[in-house]
Amino acid sequence: MLSLALIGLLMVGLNTFVFSMSELWGRNREPRLFDQHVRAVTRFLDRELRTAALPPAATAGSSAFAPRSIRNDTGLSEDVLVFELTEGSRLLNWPERPLPEAICALALRRDDGLVLLWHSRLEVDFDEDPPRETVITPLVTALAYEYFDPTFSKWESRPDLRRGTTGAMEAPQRLRLTFTYQNLVRETVIALPGSAEGLPVY
Repeated sequence: MLSLALIGLLMVGLNTFVFSMSELWGRNREPRLFDQHVRAVTRFLDRELRTAALPPAATAGSSAFAPRSIRNDTGLSEDVLVFELTEGSRLLNWPERPLPEAICALALRRDDGLVLLWHSRLEVDFDEDPPRETVITPLVTALAYEYFDPTFSKWESRPDLRRGTTGAMEAPQRLRLTFTYQNLVRETVIALPGSAEGLPVY
């Protein structure tokens, strides 16, 4: 009888511990899922941008990222940072496999979040049609371009692409993304890979 009573007390203690842990785990569920989403999106973008910096998308000694004004699907001109994904991307919706030779750019939409602008050089109306828009995540509420100032050894963060003394747009060195969900806010920074040298820059 004594052993049964001890086992019963042990089971009650274990159940209390398990239920208290599950309650605590459930209470922190949304922040954990939000952080997982932020990490997943950041890793995905970092991987795609590194792919764009490799041959044959970029040649040795050249930049894989070019500021450019494009016409979006509303017919308005928009300044974006363009890069190429020669093998396409799993986000590029197409009836069969993703289209290769995709010209891409990232843009922020007030109602949609962070979107990937893209179209393929293989499309018949590549030069006439505006790029398609695929939502990467609706939780990005700010996209900033960051430039390093070697004179003052500090970073400049701005919501638009910087123009130099000649008026030409300059490619940034980093992208800063702000994710927002309810009262949760996270920021991540993605460094843009440098010139292609035939191997990934890790």
